[in-house]
Amino acid sequence: MGQRLKDRVALVFGAGSVGEGWSNGRAAAMAYAREGARVFAVDLHESAAEDTVALIRAEGHEARALSADVTDAHSMQTVTEKVLAEAGRVDILHNNVGFTRMGGPVELELEEWNRLLALNTAGVYLACRHILPGMVERKRGVVTNISSVASVGAGPYPQPLYGAAKAAVNGLTRGLAVRYASQGVRINAIMPGVMDTPLIHQQIAGNYEDKEAMMAGRHARVPMGFMGSAWDVANAAVFLASDEARYITGVVLPVDGGLTCTMR
Repeated sequence: MGQRLKDRVALVFGAGSVGEGWSNGRAAAMAYAREGARVFAVDLHESAAEDTVALIRAEGHEARALSADVTDAHSMQTVTEKVLAEAGRVDILHNNVGFTRMGGPVELELEEWNRLLALNTAGVYLACRHILPGMVERKRGVVTNISSVASVGAGPYPQPLYGAAKAAVNGLTRGLAVRYASQGVRINAIMPGVMDTPLIHQQIAGNYEDKEAMMAGRHARVPMGFMGSAWDVANAAVFLASDEARYITGVVLPVDGGLTCTMR
């Protein structure tokens, strides 16, 4: 535990988990707290956010659970207003919500595409809409968006729409980073690679015969020979939020064991 983020306020969207264990969002919320940040953990299901907060508080850190639908403008306005009213500011905005569906334009209806796009991009847009003005006013702030290596290469899974949605996150990250660079706000993205998190058992397992085949196949894809964990993403997020990364903005950082090197 350190103090790299002492007295800072971190707002983490997608801070729950779809199953037992550490999701990328849950681990990021904990990692921020361990470095001294006051964490607001937001999830669609408040019970999932409360589980994360319970883990944080068990270690003696400060956290608060809230719920919001990142695809709903009113919900996002309400939750950001609550955080700003209680904390006075947000120093670190972490946008972690993501969702994939197997299939492309032939298999999925337009409504499913719109839903997929909203889940992966609307929350970034809406969170930035409400949080960036305060960061600009203070001339200080960090935004970290969670993308995916699917945004830069197709990979073995039939999820082209997910890749397109995450590519939009990359583009928005870079565009906003340039726009706000002179105003003291740094905006970056992280592209997790083949990660071992609870989400894969819900969204990826159907591409394999069984769990053992999935785990072996995913390990084998990575040049380093093993999947990453949620803590690899969380540690990268802490670094990007810290003053050690003061000269880093507009970066889309792979955390992937070298996987993207094989995708180009």
